[in-house]
Amino acid sequence: MAVVLVLVLIVVGSVLFHLLSPWWWTPIASNWDYIDNTIIISFWITGIVFAAVVLFMAYCVFRFRHREGNRAAYEPENKRLESWLMIVTALGVTALLVPGLFVWSRFVTVPGDATAIEVVAQQWQWSFRLPGKDGKLGTSDTRDVTADNPLGVAPKDPNGQDDVLVQAADLHLPVGKPVKVLLRSIDVLHDFYIPEFRAKMDM
Repeated sequence: MAVVLVLVLIVVGSVLFHLLSPWWWTPIASNWDYIDNTIIISFWITGIVFAAVVLFMAYCVFRFRHREGNRAAYEPENKRLESWLMIVTALGVTALLVPGLFVWSRFVTVPGDATAIEVVAQQWQWSFRLPGKDGKLGTSDTRDVTADNPLGVAPKDPNGQDDVLVQAADLHLPVGKPVKVLLRSIDVLHDFYIPEFRAKMDM
């Protein structure tokens, strides 16, 4: 009985913690709410499955607890049960996957008038490159990285001569203007994360 009580308390505690928790995400950009909606859908689906599975475990522990003289019945297979489990699992996976595919499509589709900026990662430092007056980013290559050219902008590319280099951890963007972010790493694998956009990618 103690195991049953613990399992039920785990479900009740998890639900109450989620509903009453004072912690939540940072405020999101106004045009990115579909990402939060998808995350909330995932929370609901996985939360319902979690509660159902744990409560079913509690029921089984209670219903089939040891009793003197009782013997377990062995059932090698149950095709009806297996079919229902496959159908329910397929529906659950579909419900999780489909919204994410729509969100991913919107996430990677950039407006035609978006300004391209480059985020450059290297150990212990973030840098940014913005287009100059011509509105175009020049090409770059890690082989062109030097002390005087830390981001490896191609010295012979005219589009890169007026690029604006920002060697700082913070970058402030204009409000209401679409931006296309190009990710590049000079050395090892890095993780680029913008909490306000729920955007996180390895580079």
